[in-house]
Amino acid sequence: MRKSVLAAAAMMVVTAAPASAATPGALRWGACPADVAKPGLECSTLDVPLDYRDPGGRTIEIAISRMASPDRGKRHGVLLTNTGGPGGVGLGFPATLRDNLKVPREVLDRYDVIGMDPRGVGHSTPVTCDLTPAEQPTNIPMFARNAADVADEATRVAHVAEKCGASGTSRLLPYLSTANTARDMDRVRAALGEPKASYFGISYGTYLGSVYATMFPHRTDRVMLDSATGPGGWDAEFSRSFGQGVEDRFPDFAKFAVAHPEYGLGTTPEQVRAKYFDLAARLDAKPSPDGYTGKAFRFVTFANLYFDKKLPLLAETWHALDTGKPAPAPGSDAPGGQAPPAGIPSDNYVASQLHVICNDSDWPRSVGTYQRHVAIDRARHPLFGAAAADITPCAFWPSKSIEPPVEITGRGPSNVLILQNLRDPATSLGGARKLREAFGDRARMVTADQGGHLAYLYLNNRCLNDIATEFLATGKRPAHDVAC
Repeated sequence: MRKSVLAAAAMMVVTAAPASAATPGALRWGACPADVAKPGLECSTLDVPLDYRDPGGRTIEIAISRMASPDRGKRHGVLLTNTGGPGGVGLGFPATLRDNLKVPREVLDRYDVIGMDPRGVGHSTPVTCDLTPAEQPTNIPMFARNAADVADEATRVAHVAEKCGASGTSRLLPYLSTANTARDMDRVRAALGEPKASYFGISYGTYLGSVYATMFPHRTDRVMLDSATGPGGWDAEFSRSFGQGVEDRFPDFAKFAVAHPEYGLGTTPEQVRAKYFDLAARLDAKPSPDGYTGKAFRFVTFANLYFDKKLPLLAETWHALDTGKPAPAPGSDAPGGQAPPAGIPSDNYVASQLHVICNDSDWPRSVGTYQRHVAIDRARHPLFGAAAADITPCAFWPSKSIEPPVEITGRGPSNVLILQNLRDPATSLGGARKLREAFGDRARMVTADQGGHLAYLYLNNRCLNDIATEFLATGKRPAHDVAC
């Protein structure tokens, strides 16, 4: 039961017949797989090199979708999209933008919106590590109470890395990277017959968009990046930034709890914060009957800070754990949280994510390094720093990067717009500021005085939403950075 609590909560953070085959420049559109089929959405596939250093060698398949502009007279071009993760499926995202986020018609008229399951993901040639939920219950590092916890976690994640290296898809292992996904995107652009492509990516998708805009600057049109990882993507520094993100976001929950005394979590923000440490310590000493350990409690708190709509569930969970009542089951509606469809490995999300983040950069290999970082971040960010800095399977990854990380620079057209909430627990403000600095005059940034993960159309910030809509619809961008 203890592991099932983590496995269920992890889904919050992680958000049919095959489509017709195609070759570059000659896509054949047809029905989408049943799990993503929506009105107006059509799908195809594209073969791309497994290893771009050997373009005539072995290929893999990339699944793509298209939601055509409903007004061809207003069509401006194509809008490539990414849902984050890495590991998030994207075939259905164009319809999600239309049906769930309610992207304005003035934007949808301008584009054929393109979705894609990135290499290794979903209906594209998928990877697996043959992991059970118990072997990798979460894609976020586990809270370490002390150096011994780090050593214990090292044993577990080393086994995870070993299984990835021995899986049935291990031949793909070195070639899943953000740079290669960016190359795939440019193959998609070319296959669509477009000289340039616009782009909209969320969360990790901001790093993919940054890499694409850096590798192919003059093939980009309008590039919008919502909730930025920073210029290094999901590297060890980014992982540690979850500690700062939780510190930034937690006051929003404390304010909510104080405003709802029925949960009994405190009458001041300071009391709510103290309640967090009290509950964590009690559950460290004695897990709840329904399986909540201190680690699970901290993780569930982190996961529910993603969206304002989850704050009542989080308060209810705290209240239940505080009073000895059964805690509600964690939700699973964050981006990337859907279960894989039939025929796709059950661990595909976390497996493909590990492939990308472990291949993208060099992670520290020494267990002692993580023990030092945990000790530092426990003091620096007491709420979640000792989780964010903990060791991951990347410390034992069985392959080495085939190329250095892409350095994000200001070389290229000034056509990037970064959107960022001030209090984001997952992609903290510091990373967005570093990405803005790396792009230099290529970018403008809009910050919103609000909390949670993802900005455009997720909250009712008219200032940010209007700027983003105008940028996608017309290309017009603020002359300077804007604080909304």
